Amino acid sequence: MNNQLFIVLEGIDGSGTSTQAELLKKYFQSQGDKAVISPEPSAGPIGNLIRDTLKKRIFFTSDRRLFDEQMAYLFAADRHDHLYNEVDGVFKLIEQGFHVISTRYYFSSLVYNCQTPEQFEFVSRLNYKFPNPDLVIYIDLPIEVSLKRLQERSLQEIYETENKLTQVKTNYQKIFADYQDKLLVIEGTKSIETIHQQIIEFIRLNFSFKNTLN
Repeated sequence: MNNQLFIVLEGIDGSGTSTQAELLKKYFQSQGDKAVISPEPSAGPIGNLIRDTLKKRIFFTSDRRLFDEQMAYLFAADRHDHLYNEVDGVFKLIEQGFHVISTRYYFSSLVYNCQTPEQFEFVSRLNYKFPNPDLVIYIDLPIEVSLKRLQERSLQEIYETENKLTQVKTNYQKIFADYQDKLLVIEGTKSIETIHQQIIEFIRLNFSFKNTLN
């Protein structure tokens, strides 16, 4: 394999995107390629602020509409840094010969920070300049399975509620129904290994590993 891909994994909380990202990275490395996981929120200064907010260590407002708007601004700022910073940004890593695997991208802003058509338009405007990845992998998990997995975690983040996850899942279905670029949808209740193999097979069939990021 050669040339680099920018791959994004999306899904509601508990869907296993981090696990699949790690398996995909190891697969690329087994093929002699360089690969790195570069998630959102990023490890940069704005990303760390977002993480502390999601963990409820930082408090902005009790107004849900204002909170989602504030988070949309923060995620867009972090996303710009994630893509373009000259230390470990996505473009820099691709230039250095890495496949870049991200858990979450602008799709997450559209599904987590939007409840109305007006909010969707607002968040879309904030993110419209960000390029599509070479591949989006959406792991579609039932709400009840997500909630069961989240209960096993020691800390639940601010968005990890049944009402929020139901809305997020609906939003994912809407945006991916209209998505025109390369997309793989996988049933999230399948085994970890089955999901991994589906991802690998799709990549093998659909890419010659030319970097199509634009």
